[in-house]
Amino acid sequence: MTAKIKPAKGAAYARIMGVGGYRPVRVVPNEEILKHIDSSDEWIRSRSGIATRHWAGPEETVSAMSLEAAGKAIADAGITADQIGAVIVSTVSHFKQTPAVATEIAHKVGAGKPAAFDISAGCAGFGYGLAMARDMVTGGSAEHVLVIGVERLSDLTDLEDRATAFLFGDGAGAVVVGPSAEPAIGPVVWGSEGDKAETIKQTVAWDVYREETDVRFPAITQEGQAVFRWAVFEMAKIAQQALDEAGVSPEDLDVFIPHQANMRIIDSMVKTLKLPESVTVARDVETTGNTSAASIPLAMERLLATGAAKSGDTALLIGFGAGLVYAATVVTLP
Repeated sequence: MTAKIKPAKGAAYARIMGVGGYRPVRVVPNEEILKHIDSSDEWIRSRSGIATRHWAGPEETVSAMSLEAAGKAIADAGITADQIGAVIVSTVSHFKQTPAVATEIAHKVGAGKPAAFDISAGCAGFGYGLAMARDMVTGGSAEHVLVIGVERLSDLTDLEDRATAFLFGDGAGAVVVGPSAEPAIGPVVWGSEGDKAETIKQTVAWDVYREETDVRFPAITQEGQAVFRWAVFEMAKIAQQALDEAGVSPEDLDVFIPHQANMRIIDSMVKTLKLPESVTVARDVETTGNTSAASIPLAMERLLATGAAKSGDTALLIGFGAGLVYAATVVTLP
């Protein structure tokens, strides 16, 4: 006789219950970057919209920043750490291949023995983690999931690279995803275009150091114009697909939180999507820089903290970057 497996008991829907962020203490203005490259503050601002960024100090590790953001998100969600059933950490700047930093964070935050793992999806990493968390909650494998996007990109910045030296910042953003009585995280539209993988990449692989000890430390490099064109024209289509999948029109939106890569990309996407002026647009990149996987939750946290967005608002999220990978979804803000 064939045994019948009991179905998993998940929630009907999932929602973001709380959000938290951490920005390193040290603020780095463009003037400091200009000590290393032949450029100007005006050029940097016109190209990227960035005026300052935060760089982590020795004690502000990937784990330490994540713990700060996670603690705030858990408190904001109104739950206790031991209710967390899974921890997902998206990062490309945790330099230990194993164990996953998520296991350390889960332990130190007091979550007990949850599932814990890292993902590497570049600037789309938070969107990937959010999609998995929603499926965990509705699929019954975890009641509450802690999703963290965290980066120390200052460790992977070539200060002599005029094209990227001014772009990157450090920080951590976290959300708690849990059960909901109504839909609050829409279908994810995600994917990859591996034929464009060389447009954003690490300069050298880690195994080079086995035989060549004089190789310069790895940094992130990119083909700026190619990435800009892809982000502006292709990602606007993905964002529109996410709206369509969620059954939401641009006129229904309250907030737009794109990956904080570049102010020109953000403004171009707003124009292409024909978003009404009533939509609040996250432009956290001006003072935080590009923090890759951390940028969306950090921007979300700031909008809510400053009152620019409010609980219950409908927000479109989209992340895109190295891979090239992307993920977009519509959510109800916590």
